[in-house]
Order: sequence, then structure tokens, then C-alpha cells
Amino acid sequence: MLDELEAPVVLVGHSFGGRVAVCLAATAGGRVGALVLAGVPLVRRDGGPRRPPLGYRAVRALRRLGLVGEERLERARRRHGSADYLRAQGVMRAVLVRVVGESYETELAALTCPVELVWGEHDHEVPVGVAERARAHLRDGRLTVVPGAGHDVVLEAPDVVRGLVEAHLR
Repeated sequence: MLDELEAPVVLVGHSFGGRVAVCLAATAGGRVGALVLAGVPLVRRDGGPRRPPLGYRAVRALRRLGLVGEERLERARRRHGSADYLRAQGVMRAVLVRVVGESYETELAALTCPVELVWGEHDHEVPVGVAERARAHLRDGRLTVVPGAGHDVVLEAPDVVRGLVEAHLR
């Protein structure tokens, strides 16, 4: 599809969609003119993936031993799972669990286009520290932290995101 466009495009990606945009840009050569990424889990948090709380791990172990039922395990999931995990169902939960630990250092290093990282100051899903570590892998990367915004920075500060996109379209 990118081959059909006359000029390099600016890709915008939020959260998991930003991972897709990074992979596309890393393999698309010069067809991607810039990336604008918001709240994207590109590299692992400090210390690697977060371990589930002890209470949840205990219920999971008891389920494996057949000492508690699936309903009890699901209640523990609802109490301890992230918002994304709780919204996911069926196979999408398994996909989410698998990709949460992925890290994109290789793809970031392969990018040749400018990358704008725009993060909410109060993003608890993907903290600003993740963006700072991701930027270290980029040839041409800048980080904009939006005061007061959270993970949904695209909705909370659309003018900031639009400004970054427009700057690369000129």
C-alpha cells in the first residue's frame, strides 16, 4: 500500500498501534517520512516485565493444582489485570500476555526516519521512562512530554499531536 503513495507518509501510532507502525517503518525503507508515537510500549520497563502481584500468582498456582475453580481465577484476573487485559477476551488475552514482554530495540535502531515520541506526564500504562529508554535507540528521535496528560495523550492533547504531524508534513 505504501508503494502506491507518491510521497513518504507520516505514520501515527498510539499504544499497541505504535508497535505496528514501528515495525512497518523499520521495513518500509524511505516510504515512511516520519513517525509520531504516543504512549507506545517500545522497550521494557526498568527491571523487565512486571510480575503479577503475589496474591494473583498464588491463585493461579492453586488453579493449576486444581484447588480453585476457573471462576475464582477469573475474579483474581479482574482484580489484578490491567485495563487492556480486562477488556481483552479469548485469544486476544493470550496475544496480549505474549506481546507485553516484547521489546523493539532492533526495530528502533533500524528506523531511518525522524521519530516524535509524545507522552503524557502521568501515563501509568507506559511511563515516560519507557519513552526515554526508547529514544536512546533512535538515530533521530525527540520526546515531548505533555503536562497533566495520561496514557490517552492523543485524546487529551490532540493539538500537540496534530502539531507534530503537521511539522513533518510541511
